[in-house]
Amino acid sequence: MTLKDHILARIAAEGPMRLDDYMSTCLLHPTLGYYTSQTPFGQSGDFVTAPEISQMFGELIGLALAQAWLEQGAPNPFTLAELGPGRGTLMADLLRAARQVPGFLDAAEVILIEASPALQSVQQETLNPHPVRWLDSIADLPEQPLFLIANEFFDALPIRQFQRAGPNWRERNIGTEGGTLTMGLGPAQPCPGLSFRLDDTKDGDLIETCPAAGPIAEQIASRIAARGGAALIVDYGDWRSLGDTLQAVQNHESVDPLSSPGLADLTAHVDFEALAMAASGCAYSRVTAQGVFLERLGITQRAQQLARALSGSALENHIAAHRRLTHPAEMGNLFKVMALFPKGGTPPPGLDP
Repeated sequence: MTLKDHILARIAAEGPMRLDDYMSTCLLHPTLGYYTSQTPFGQSGDFVTAPEISQMFGELIGLALAQAWLEQGAPNPFTLAELGPGRGTLMADLLRAARQVPGFLDAAEVILIEASPALQSVQQETLNPHPVRWLDSIADLPEQPLFLIANEFFDALPIRQFQRAGPNWRERNIGTEGGTLTMGLGPAQPCPGLSFRLDDTKDGDLIETCPAAGPIAEQIASRIAARGGAALIVDYGDWRSLGDTLQAVQNHESVDPLSSPGLADLTAHVDFEALAMAASGCAYSRVTAQGVFLERLGITQRAQQLARALSGSALENHIAAHRRLTHPAEMGNLFKVMALFPKGGTPPPGLDP
């Protein structure tokens, strides 16, 4: 049985499926889900993330977090954590760069929040011989200062979509038509949690919510508020959700999100305002374009330094990687960065309060 057959049978038995339920099933079904059955990362997978494009990304993230650690008095011990660490590439680059900062690695307890045993084994290989611990949940993190990176983590959390209908909202859901999965709309009804969006939307406008994102941001913020630390959130999205941003990627190409359940990656743009509001125990930085953030951290100088040892196609690839990470027409504007940090403190380098 394919995952599509499984979903069709469920809808036949139970009625239309909520979009967040569909996304969860597609990504996390124990045997047929995308993250449990596919190899998503890298050139051989379906998409390439910033750390896979160039070592410079992880290096600069590492130095930014190390500087934030120094500015908070170099606490020892502290947790250095990553949410959704992929193949471990970002953390490996981060640790290599942060080795330059005396005491940072000795004080750091590296923890990866990763539920997939297959990815854990890849991460272990990437990060060997550095000691690493894996946890399933942020709630299990030790009670100590937390310096955390979440790169392309929140975009994979399941979303719900609502279409405005006068003072009410109609929720989009998944139904079937002739053996094909289709998008439909539920009945118009009031949604008290969305009443604040009546001011900036009109009839027919679509907005997205991410039920899982808020509690995660709140848990991160409560730890940083209580013990100190900082979190860097890097993802595509903007300050406030508006419009349909659900997308599916298969073999580096965009596909219909309903066409290949379990065989394509499903993501949606991140609503940074919702994260900031959920992280109310903390201060948050201005949301900043990734290209601007990396330039402030010195990516061009680092690129020039690395380029001296390169020639031919290696140099061409290096120049293309720098452009891809920073240029407004590539990842530079689409991806945004926001930090969480203690109230009364200063944000990590590269970001404004």
